[in-house]
Amino acid sequence: MLILASQSPARKALLSGARVAFDARPALIDERRLESEAVANGADAESVALLLARAKALAVANQSPGSIIIGADQTLALGETLLHKPDTMEAAAEQLSHLKGKTHRLHAGVALVRGEKVLWEHVQSAELTMRDFSDAEREEVLALEGEDVLSSVGGYRLEGPSVRLFESISGDYFTILGLPLLPLLAALRTHAPQYLKGAER
Repeated sequence: MLILASQSPARKALLSGARVAFDARPALIDERRLESEAVANGADAESVALLLARAKALAVANQSPGSIIIGADQTLALGETLLHKPDTMEAAAEQLSHLKGKTHRLHAGVALVRGEKVLWEHVQSAELTMRDFSDAEREEVLALEGEDVLSSVGGYRLEGPSVRLFESISGDYFTILGLPLLPLLAALRTHAPQYLKGAER
């Protein structure tokens, strides 16, 4: 079995759209503790994304012997500061205000694991610059988005009305959505081709 160690709607949609046969299960790990320990030991945002992806995959692999697990995670860095998913719509508004007029970096890590063995891992990054939008524009976008933005590390969804707040984007679109899909598909062709629907056997 191929298992995605995530309940992220965006990640599930990307894999389903690519016609990958998979199941999805949440990874029960203490992400903030792992992140804090990694940062205290000098890890940067890119390394943290990969660490969390690997930890998620290993956690689910421990409960699913023999299965291949996809772990994925994403970090957002504004300079040296790591930002996280907002808990409330008020926190989302505050975070967007903090990001406006600035460039931030998204790092998406992904790992393939079987048992205790990491078969493959990869991290990919993108740079995003927000416009110097008004408070009224921010509130309009949040009203259109609703609580869907609370599932995003940036407090926005590039695939939704939040795209109105951006000035420029440099990087892979799938990476921004939280899953470096093209490198992952290449890894699946090597390590688990049987889960690619319609692929030649």
